[in-house]
Amino acid sequence: MSDKKLYGPFTQLITMHALPLHGSLKDEELPVTEYGGVLVENGYVTAIGNFDTLKDENPDSKMLLEGKGPLTAIPGLVDCHTHICWAGERSKDYAMRVEGKTYLEIAKSGGGIADTVEATRNASDEELLTGLLERADRLLKIGITVAEVKSGYGLNKEDELRILRVINKANEQTPLELVPTFLGAHIKPKDFIGPHEDYLKILIEEVMPVIKKEELCERADIFVEEGAFDIKMADKYIRSLQDLDMQVTVHADQFHPGGAKLAIRNKCVSADHLENTDAETIEAFANRETVAVALPGASLGLGMQQAPCRKLLDNDACLAIASDWNPGSAPMGDLLTQASILGASEKLSISETLAGVTCRAAFALRMDAGVIHVGSRARIAVFPTDDVRNIFYHQGQLKPIYTIIENDCISHG
Repeated sequence: MSDKKLYGPFTQLITMHALPLHGSLKDEELPVTEYGGVLVENGYVTAIGNFDTLKDENPDSKMLLEGKGPLTAIPGLVDCHTHICWAGERSKDYAMRVEGKTYLEIAKSGGGIADTVEATRNASDEELLTGLLERADRLLKIGITVAEVKSGYGLNKEDELRILRVINKANEQTPLELVPTFLGAHIKPKDFIGPHEDYLKILIEEVMPVIKKEELCERADIFVEEGAFDIKMADKYIRSLQDLDMQVTVHADQFHPGGAKLAIRNKCVSADHLENTDAETIEAFANRETVAVALPGASLGLGMQQAPCRKLLDNDACLAIASDWNPGSAPMGDLLTQASILGASEKLSISETLAGVTCRAAFALRMDAGVIHVGSRARIAVFPTDDVRNIFYHQGQLKPIYTIIENDCISHG
């Protein structure tokens, strides 16, 4: 049975469809439909255009949002880098940072990722699931309709698989689409006796066969950094994952350059962080399919410089923006606020910032998301404003009042 719904009228309807994936964008390039409407049938967009025209052509459709005041509709946001499946908290780390300790110093003293690993291992499946669903609900309320979720707080075969299974179970219980990513190569765990290479070998030979058999995820990640994994061992690991038909992303250039070049050379789907990338790497991103993903939440959490987004865009990179929501370096988890601050800091246009959290972020996940077009799944964030610029002008304080995901229109009022 058909379930035809007409959403609108929208003072501004911004589809983001057919925008270029690479390089700088001017605000006049935004595809804006004034007094627009979106027709949705059985969860998919079937028509876009003038609201009154769609209304006349589809008298059997259910009219939604009429009379709700000035509204602006944009594609549902895409958060392409999060770590939202964890247990415990790391306020102690934060206190040490504001006293002047560095991320690496905190990690060497027993804090950091290892602290969350211990808490996550000790948590039950139900505790992990509850925490993940609560965070997913928070994302939904700020207009996010797709969110990548990494493992990486188990760091042994049993717990890494357990986290991925929890993410997949959560996917059945939230309208938000969660994209699981295997981050067994976050760091070498404290209780692993042996060199880093032996740990990575176990991930490939013992963990990956189970992931493939159970179809737990199609993506994997590795942290290339001092205190984590170096370029040589990461290169071998990435190639092994790609031989298994995994999409690979890299935590790269957060504190030292090198990881992003590795990601580009191996044609990884993205290189994420980039706070300390160098000029040569910025140039190497030009028109590559490896997406440069900025994580402003980590820069804010660690009190360090932002990724060089302006330079990346001016050198024809594909730039995405993600929250990096995690319990240590990026505990805020508010992509709208972070993207707004990054835009002001790096002098990004509204269209560049919006593309970074919609269509370009979706490309980092190799998904048809972050756009509104005929044939796409209905994923739309609706804001109580008549001007898209207000979304970022208010630096995350203007929240959507509705999020449309396929057949559901979720009210946040």
